[in-house]
Amino acid sequence: MATVIQYRELGSADVLETVEVPTPHAGPGELVVEVRAAGVNPIDWKLRSGIRGGELTGTRRVGSDGSGVVAEVGEGVEGWSVGDEVVITNAAGTYATHVVVTPQQIIAKPSNVSFEEAAAIGIPVSTAYQALRSLGVTEGTTLLIHGGSGAVGHAAVQFAVAWGATVVATASERNHERLRELGAVPVVYGPGLVERVREVAPQGVDRVLDAVGTDEALDASFELVDDRRNIGTIVVGGKAAELGIQAWSGGNPLPLTDQEQAWRAEAIPAVAALATAGPEGRPGFSFELGTIRPLAEAAEAHRESESGHPSGKLILVP
Repeated sequence: MATVIQYRELGSADVLETVEVPTPHAGPGELVVEVRAAGVNPIDWKLRSGIRGGELTGTRRVGSDGSGVVAEVGEGVEGWSVGDEVVITNAAGTYATHVVVTPQQIIAKPSNVSFEEAAAIGIPVSTAYQALRSLGVTEGTTLLIHGGSGAVGHAAVQFAVAWGATVVATASERNHERLRELGAVPVVYGPGLVERVREVAPQGVDRVLDAVGTDEALDASFELVDDRRNIGTIVVGGKAAELGIQAWSGGNPLPLTDQEQAWRAEAIPAVAALATAGPEGRPGFSFELGTIRPLAEAAEAHRESESGHPSGKLILVP
């Protein structure tokens, strides 16, 4: 038998159920992965609560990111064998002990990355990579990231630094040292934010990535950047058109373009390559892990994510 997390109605985290189901088998063109870790993303609880995704009909399983070991290979699948360690992205129902995937939904897990770290790759990494590409961040760019200590923020800092950009990131003081280690200049949010950013970036700010969505962050961005098209948000997409800024997901009514989808897909092997290239066997890309809970505590993980203040990537382990 397999264990899955699912819900049959929209609502609070209390609607999540832990259910035993028959262990799945791989059909033609599919694989079964025994899940070792699943990533918890804000979209998971937004779908569960009804904020995103519309009405629910039937039963919905939870989670799209994870990592694990190939347990079964279906007919017609080439290049994969039982026992291969993989990263899972854009799948359906990774909060589980077993999940059915297609070859397009997995890549090889770097050997120097743990299963928990591998489960943190998917949505945060692809979102950060695509957002920076959409903003045109490159060598010589000065980038301000609102929310540098979150999972997307950490990934964005590392990509931008690797591409030769100067990065200023807002965060609470307890996270400043870590941001410095990643190559960013940290500043505390709150009154006086604009002045603090100008002090550490006298050359001016070229691009802004908003990962918090507060009025303070948006107002500061408008004061620091002349052209609002150089500001992008992943949080308040529903207000992007009226504000004149870019937006990707986060409630944006416009779907991602083909190019943006391609960048998101490009991010996964890109970060795997960076991770593999680390010195002395250490990952060359840092994954900031937060609370790691057993699968049965999915509701608690959702409540922490909904609080808006998770410290690092939240992970469930079967």
